[in-house]
Amino acid sequence: MTRISSSELILNPDGSVYHLKLKPGQVSNDIITVGDQNRVDQIARHLESIELTVQNREFKTITGSYKGKRLTVISTGIGTDNIDIVLNEIDALFNIDIEHRVVKEELAKLNFYRIGTSGAIREDIALDSFIISRYAVGLDILLRYYDSANVRALAIEKSLKEVLPNMQYAVASDDSLMDDCASIGQTGITLTAPGFYAPQNRHIRLRPKQDLFKTITDYSYQGHRITNLEMETAGIYGLSKLLGHKAVSFNAILANRVTGEFSSQPTKTVDRLIERVLNRIVSDS
Repeated sequence: MTRISSSELILNPDGSVYHLKLKPGQVSNDIITVGDQNRVDQIARHLESIELTVQNREFKTITGSYKGKRLTVISTGIGTDNIDIVLNEIDALFNIDIEHRVVKEELAKLNFYRIGTSGAIREDIALDSFIISRYAVGLDILLRYYDSANVRALAIEKSLKEVLPNMQYAVASDDSLMDDCASIGQTGITLTAPGFYAPQNRHIRLRPKQDLFKTITDYSYQGHRITNLEMETAGIYGLSKLLGHKAVSFNAILANRVTGEFSSQPTKTVDRLIERVLNRIVSDS
């Protein structure tokens, strides 16, 4: 087997992976990802016990137990550049023999559940509702750095070329996780943007080059509309599939970009979503 050099898989002096500062055995096979490190504690309040808390930079990890099931919660920070770090380093903890720096013969398969916040781009999508991303469309370029054609939703990409010229790739959620979690909210197509302002059609002093919403109003694919914007889902879906894992993304709708409204109870809305996802994970065990 080819040995992975120390410049490619960087380890800290204690043997933990470089950015996450985690060691093999410290992460569950069921992993909840959140963007905001404060949301890790919001989820941890629901856990019956906590065995581990580790933080380095924006990456905060808690592993504990909920209704007898071992879970890990980790903050990724904002954007698919951070998703690239988190997904690869977590996979390494399971599928690389850290001591000998070789890929293991038997590979672990992990479940990733993203709990995030998002803005709806349809007037009829209510504030404080939940959307499950059936497909994620990357306006970022992360997956273009990987040989990813075999995991991408090429039919959606083809149909979106004229509608979304900045579209880079599209990926579907895992079918089995999607089916298990369908009762949590409505499904849709999520756009993953590489920024918060112009890439998501926002403007304060600088205006977007084009009106993103006008170009996607009438688009649908197999009955699925483009429903919301955020900044991580497409990267999670793409890397999960490439690495042989499963992923599903849940979005708490805190803003409606069409009506210009923002939730008056964002913390309560996210907490409701957390409870639903936790109970769904447990019921599937």
